[in-house]
Amino acid sequence: MGKPRDADFSEYFAARVQRFRRLAFGMCGDWHGAEDLVQATFVQLYRHWRRVRPDTVDAYARRILLNAFLAGQRKRGRELVMSAPPERTAPTGYDSHDRIDLERVLSGLTPRQRAMVVLRFLEDLSVAEVASLLGVAEGTVKSQTARGVEALRAVLPSPSGKE
Repeated sequence: MGKPRDADFSEYFAARVQRFRRLAFGMCGDWHGAEDLVQATFVQLYRHWRRVRPDTVDAYARRILLNAFLAGQRKRGRELVMSAPPERTAPTGYDSHDRIDLERVLSGLTPRQRAMVVLRFLEDLSVAEVASLLGVAEGTVKSQTARGVEALRAVLPSPSGKE
């Protein structure tokens, strides 16, 4: 009896896990944190798998991920304490000064603005979908996204070096 449930869930997991990892990374800016968010998302989704309608499963999973991200931001605060700075080198063939550090740029936004920007532009959701997912008015999504994009423009280099 539990076999079809597990098979359906396994199929969904295999098809969507990479997409949710990218979405989680866009929100938290850390691959390890993204893995934790995705794991928490799929554990929660599995608990409710029988009750989730197939036509809304993606929206439901995004909502779980978003709630987990925002709850983690409230718990963690704005600082991440580390014993030593991470040792990262730029991949060969890339000039690290020319790359956009997505994590650094997005970290300047509030968690809610960051979630809205990621959902709107990386996940390509409409204003109405983001508003529904966050439980806010469409105008709030528009204004917060606009403020977030404006903040990003202030720290990003202008395209093709034009000022």
